Amino acid sequence: MTCFAFRRSVGTSSLPILMTFPVYIPIGLLKVHPHLIFEAAAYTIAFRIYLVMRRRAGDALDDGNRWWIIAAATMGAMVGSKLLYWCENPALTLAHWREPAYLMSGKTIVGALIGGLFAVELAKQILGIKRRTGDLFAVPLCVGIAIGRIGCFLTGLEDHTAGIATSLPWGVNFGDATPRHPTQLYDALALGGYLWRRMQLPYLPGDIFKSFMVAYFTFRLACDFLKPDVRLFLGLSSIQLACMAMLIYYSADLLRWLSPRDCSLPAAPSSASSHSVAADQTGGGI
Repeated sequence: MTCFAFRRSVGTSSLPILMTFPVYIPIGLLKVHPHLIFEAAAYTIAFRIYLVMRRRAGDALDDGNRWWIIAAATMGAMVGSKLLYWCENPALTLAHWREPAYLMSGKTIVGALIGGLFAVELAKQILGIKRRTGDLFAVPLCVGIAIGRIGCFLTGLEDHTAGIATSLPWGVNFGDATPRHPTQLYDALALGGYLWRRMQLPYLPGDIFKSFMVAYFTFRLACDFLKPDVRLFLGLSSIQLACMAMLIYYSADLLRWLSPRDCSLPAAPSSASSHSVAADQTGGGI
């Protein structure tokens, strides 16, 4: 546990701000770790948003198939988050591969998104589902990740998500006497900005989820240059390499969106049937 004070200028005065990382959350007589609180809140709120959106917007899938899709996404996310975490620092993983505490200690959002995506694609193949199924997940994912990132920020250095040193006025000293980029909050702000902008535009079925994935992978590819990660190839971390691979995976959709002939964003299709046909003809999504 680390304590620090930093100063913020307000007009002509300066106010000392004291914080201790991790910032434990008082609940009655208990002080609960912020990761536990915000991660639980992220899952709970995201799931409630999903249920509300599904009830209001309807769902092309029946209950049975939808719950199989959710189960596949959950299992794939669990596996993917661990696999990519183990690849973040291969030397460290090899040194501790026999230690269950290390192997179970971390996870990564990028890995969870990738694992969930491909697990759902596999489940759809098994179930014979051909239509796009991911749009209902996009908004809940945005909200859930943003809430979870607040927990990462309040955890401080032990979460390994803080950025490199910076002289910018909003740099945060997490306890090591070094002002750092609060990259966890950049994540939350970027997701909020994306969500607000994306909801202003019409879309084809599948494009909401795809654009969320493309936006998040693009953001992480750029933002992770501000993190003190292990660089594996061409100055890129394993997470950045994974993001590049996923942007290639979605390249057909990117080209379609950038094409002058594409009208999926500026104008809504004329009927639900045209939605389904257009969605089934485009790849790279769930």
